Amino acid sequence: MGSAVARSPIRPAEPVVVRDGWEVSARRADAGLTLTDVTAMAKLQVKADANGAFTAAALPYGRVARSDERLEVGAGPGEWLHLAPLADGADVLAALEAGAAAAGELVTVLDLTHGRAAIRLTGDDGARLLAKVCAVNLSDRATPDRSAFRSSVAKTVTDVVRDDVDGRRSYLLICDRSVGQYLFDCLLDAGREFGIEEAGAAQQ
Repeated sequence: MGSAVARSPIRPAEPVVVRDGWEVSARRADAGLTLTDVTAMAKLQVKADANGAFTAAALPYGRVARSDERLEVGAGPGEWLHLAPLADGADVLAALEAGAAAAGELVTVLDLTHGRAAIRLTGDDGARLLAKVCAVNLSDRATPDRSAFRSSVAKTVTDVVRDDVDGRRSYLLICDRSVGQYLFDCLLDAGREFGIEEAGAAQQ
């Protein structure tokens, strides 16, 4: 019997390959604006009392910290998202659980890897596209690189993380798995006037 293959809720564009146990697209895209399904990453949630000592010492709400390929996101008052390559997921989870156990107050850690979809939107027109489906001010002053917020995007509750790549504007959008395909399709549709193309995660 072969090994089980995990699948994103978002249909992968051909050609499709298996990477780190997940089915992903290997499609190449050269457009100035690209949309990529990056659900195949570790997604871990930490929650604590918004007024507790753990929260006071942690990354503030709305801020993002990057260490190599790992991201920590202040997703809400007393709430954080940790994003990492799948290969690092077990180590990150163990470190978070150890930190929670040593906190001296109630801190919970939940693995959301298979429960959330993740989409990356990259290109200079990314803010203009998102402005069509999200009411938040996306100017560099209001939402600079390494900032985050939770809002309605195409009428879905979405965590939006500004995470520029090689100097190019880029956003990570993280939503419930059940609306992943819907949000992906809405973003593709909203981006057609900007020449958006779907890119494969295997090419990143």
